[in-house]
Amino acid sequence: MKSCPECRREYYDGSLMYCLEDGARLLGESSSPDEPATAIQIPQETDPPTRILTSPADTPPRDAANRTRDRLLRAAGALALMAVVAIGAYIYNGRESSKQISSIAVLPFQNRGDDADTQYLSEGLAESLIYRLSQLPDLKVSPTSTVFRYEGREVDPVAVGKELGVNAVLSGRIVQHGEKLTISVNLVDIRNDRLLWGEQYDRTMSELLSTQREIAREIVEKLRLKVSPDEKGLTKSYTESNQAYQMYLKGRFYWNKRTDESMHRSIDYYKQAIEADPAFALAYSGLADTYNLISAPEAGGGSESPNDVLPKAKAAATRALEIDPDLAEAHVSLAHSLYYYDRDFPGAEREFKKAIELDPRYAVGHHWYAVFLTVSGRFDEALAEIRRAQELDPLSLSINAWVGWILSLAGQNEQALEQLLKTKEMDPAFRITLHRLALVYADQGMFDKAIAEAKELSRVSDGRLGTLTLAYIYAQAGMRREALEQVNSRIEMSKNSFVSPASIGMVYALLGDKDTAFKWLERANDEHDLLVLRVKHDPRFRSLRGDPRLDDLMRRMRLP
Repeated sequence: MKSCPECRREYYDGSLMYCLEDGARLLGESSSPDEPATAIQIPQETDPPTRILTSPADTPPRDAANRTRDRLLRAAGALALMAVVAIGAYIYNGRESSKQISSIAVLPFQNRGDDADTQYLSEGLAESLIYRLSQLPDLKVSPTSTVFRYEGREVDPVAVGKELGVNAVLSGRIVQHGEKLTISVNLVDIRNDRLLWGEQYDRTMSELLSTQREIAREIVEKLRLKVSPDEKGLTKSYTESNQAYQMYLKGRFYWNKRTDESMHRSIDYYKQAIEADPAFALAYSGLADTYNLISAPEAGGGSESPNDVLPKAKAAATRALEIDPDLAEAHVSLAHSLYYYDRDFPGAEREFKKAIELDPRYAVGHHWYAVFLTVSGRFDEALAEIRRAQELDPLSLSINAWVGWILSLAGQNEQALEQLLKTKEMDPAFRITLHRLALVYADQGMFDKAIAEAKELSRVSDGRLGTLTLAYIYAQAGMRREALEQVNSRIEMSKNSFVSPASIGMVYALLGDKDTAFKWLERANDEHDLLVLRVKHDPRFRSLRGDPRLDDLMRRMRLP
């Protein structure tokens, strides 16, 4: 090892003679400031050479002398070349490592504890870091859906980084034993396979929130990011309650599973988070999103009446914005409630645009705005928004499935089918993909494939969405008896839980029974069913178009 006597910088490359920072001569391990470092001496010839000869035997033959000189020169040249290469490599690597890192992937932390129920910590900590780092304007952060496919796997950070095309990868492990918590974190520069930073945090569960903030701050420092004093991404504090933060992480964990059961659990955890900290805006926004989806039959929910939950969604989103008017997520939550429940389409669009203005990289904002635009029949704009969401979150199953569905609504059936098949390859059991794929197959007359997808959907889900999908396909295929069997099962189901009236109306519309279809659609309007807003452009309502009753219904719903 050598060191600079001026700046004290240390160098492991023994071939260096001068400091790359200030040009001072480096000192070796045995050198002192008063003793110059030993350098490689290259023999030099003098003219004429001075030789001391004592006898003829001391004089080497001419050829031998030349060979000796040549060997010395070649050795010296080789050593000089090695020194140049070493210096060049060092300078190159130094310059590469000094470049500001512009992209990062935060992998799900490996859960090494004894309790499987603490998986929410592994996902939640990674998701929180992703969220905070995403607020930085000059840093590209791989979205949650992209990195979470590595969850539970032993991975090589360098290989993952190259696959994702990022400069750096953050990975870590969590071990919980009772109240004790150990978090190990490693930050690797992919460009030169160099560990930028590693740390172990021995904490208690009560320190989880402060530890997460500490890690985020240290990451920014190690990435050499320039965070201005006005930058809120890392300094903004959403809660000071560790208990509220843990309950929020659990709420997000179960919301991401997108099943009816998991969304009910998500609601419970969000409520606990709010109880622990009534000023926790993100928890209110999460609660609003869960209420919005739990009444949507084609989004994993459908068991709760919109009349019961959509007002709660609006109230939660409104409260979130009272606490934090600049929270993009809450503006999206409110927009959803405004057009689904209040039928306030101009107000909803203002909220979507405000959310995107506040956080242009919030993929869910672009996604849900695209869904809104399909209801309005603005398919070109919807495609632009869903494509933007896909760019921001390329491996989101929900976003990719919606890309396919909006392509179908826009009449681009071949592209729609291609997109949905690609999405199915990403996860063959994702229910929304199977549902949309079955509908696109049916709309193109490929009923055998449509029925196969719908039956697969019934196998991987609780049967609610599968039954609904089969009913559509049987009706569209002219299989009246089979379609009515599925519809009757849904009507029977409605005696114990909410069933979308619009979904039943769709089946009768496909069967050509307009009177019965409108009876169910009127009921759907009264109950603020989400699906009834699609009557204007969804192909399953095609047979009703031109009927004065449909025009009257759309007028009362204030459809644009």
